[in-house]
Amino acid sequence: MENSPPACPVPRWQLLKQELTNVGPAEFDRLRSSAAPGTVLDVRNAAEYADYHLEGARNVNYLGPDFLEQLDALDPDQTYLVYCRSGRRSVRACTLMKNAGITRLVHLDGGINAYAL
Repeated sequence: MENSPPACPVPRWQLLKQELTNVGPAEFDRLRSSAAPGTVLDVRNAAEYADYHLEGARNVNYLGPDFLEQLDALDPDQTYLVYCRSGRRSVRACTLMKNAGITRLVHLDGGINAYAL
């Protein structure tokens, strides 16, 4: 395969993350304390959400069959705070949200795992 492009040294999700507003747990909590109801989004699956989630978070499963329909129901003028376990799913979810016209996004860098550090 002489004509194959070189492998990208940076994973795609990390490239997408560079396009987002990324904050750590302290800033995320500060913003969350004054966030409008329904605007803190946990994009993990229902079992993960049931096991533990941040207070006030709404579950919108990124891997669920109705994720895009749930995005359609969101107000594009709101600011959304988005997180998952490690940050990978939430980066992808934010990317889809941006593509759907929801541009005021705050991403929890490192996901809820960042709270354990």
